[in-house]
Amino acid sequence: MRVWGCICLIGLWASFANASPALPGDIIGDLNRLQTQLRDAQYASVVTQATQQANRLQAGNAADRWASALYQQLAANALARQGQPGEAAGRLSQARDLSGGEQAQAARWLREEASLRRAAGQTTQASELLAEWLASRDAATSAEDYWKLTRWLADDQRWQEAADWLERSLGQTAEPDANQRRLALVVYQRTQQTDQALDVLLGGLDEGSDAAHWRQAAALAQQSGQSGIAAALWDTAWRLGRLDEDDERWQLISLHMAGGTPARAAEYLEQWLEAGDVVRDEATLRLLANAWHQARDKTRALDAWQALAMLSKDGSDWRQYGQLAFAWGQDERAEKALTHAQALGDDQAGEWLATLEQSPPHSL
Repeated sequence: MRVWGCICLIGLWASFANASPALPGDIIGDLNRLQTQLRDAQYASVVTQATQQANRLQAGNAADRWASALYQQLAANALARQGQPGEAAGRLSQARDLSGGEQAQAARWLREEASLRRAAGQTTQASELLAEWLASRDAATSAEDYWKLTRWLADDQRWQEAADWLERSLGQTAEPDANQRRLALVVYQRTQQTDQALDVLLGGLDEGSDAAHWRQAAALAQQSGQSGIAAALWDTAWRLGRLDEDDERWQLISLHMAGGTPARAAEYLEQWLEAGDVVRDEATLRLLANAWHQARDKTRALDAWQALAMLSKDGSDWRQYGQLAFAWGQDERAEKALTHAQALGDDQAGEWLATLEQSPPHSL
């Protein structure tokens, strides 16, 4: 509680320096005497004497009420240093009520009261007071004060209010720091604003970001329907070496297939097959064939389908290879593939061969 005491003490010195209405000399002397006691840690004595003086003066003229407010501040300071933030906050509230035309000082007390309420566990009231202070014309606010309220509301799981104040916090900030980005990300996720959450993550990503941040960004991109961005993020993380596990390898392929970049998926598969990083089995070759097919790379797609059919020795694979060759005007390849499929017992291959024989050469 030493921090709150220091804040209140500084506020009192500022009040003396700019006191209006003017205080009588004996009152100023008494306030200074109590300040000395406060510095000497005579907290109980300060509370007792300041309270007596505050009560005595609160019903007087403007100068008396201003003096009463300053005595309440001294009592608040002493109570805060004794570890009684709730009681200290109550005294500052009374000081504000007595402040009269001293709006700038009342605004400072409002901010200090908010912090004391927070320390006392009076979280709802603390947030309301800080919001009131931020809206005050007499408040000397900073971006950090906006972030503080956003953080308080998030800590209390008042997510929509936190989101509202987050927008104001960002408006006060040229470039959020790492802690502010983390707070913004949590608030956006809690309020299901995935696009905004993704923007926050993208703004903080760089070559030094760890795997968790790259995964999180890719997941948010998927949630917001931006599959291409998800694929690009995963691809970047893979090339940076942040992702290198086997399941992450296959997620990379899946994202490229979903994100509209199947050729990139196929290139990775061919690279890994050549290096022996993945097994040359039916599942891998089927994925490769489909990737080149989606990429509309006719030569590579047909070669991949042929390789798959030769490995699987399945009539349906030979037929699909033949159908694709026929659709792309590769009649000779189509005939060989369909003939092979028919020899392996595929029921539909004969119909396709008949269609091929009846069609003009290279009609499709």
